[in-house]
Amino acid sequence: MSKKFLFICYPKCTTCQKAQKWLNDHGIAYEQRNIKEQKPTEDELKEWWTKSKLPLRKFFNTSGLLYKSLALKDKLPAMPDNEQLALLATDGMLVKRPILISEDHVLVGFKEQEWESAK
Repeated sequence: MSKKFLFICYPKCTTCQKAQKWLNDHGIAYEQRNIKEQKPTEDELKEWWTKSKLPLRKFFNTSGLLYKSLALKDKLPAMPDNEQLALLATDGMLVKRPILISEDHVLVGFKEQEWESAK
C-alpha cells in the first residue's frame, strides 16, 4: 500500500516546481494545496511542527519579503512558540515551502535526499 501525501506549495515558487516534478517523476501520488490560497491553520502548523521534530524557526520562509519586512530575524529568538505559530498562521507566504506531509513524515523545504527517504 502506498502512502498518502499532502503537498503544500506555492505554484510560482521554483523550488516548489522542482519538488512537484520530483514527485511526478517518482510516481508519487499526492494532494496539492496552494499555501497562498489555503494557508495552514495554527493547529495544522502545530501538528506538523511536532511531527517533523524540527525547530519551529525552520517553518519560516526566511527569504520571503514578509519575513524581512517584519524584521523577524531579530524578533523570533525572543518570541514564544505559541506566538510564532499564531504568526505563521496569519499568512501562508511566511511559511517555508514546499511541505510534504504523510502519516509519519513532515518535510519542510525540498532536499531530494530527505524526500527519497520518505517515499
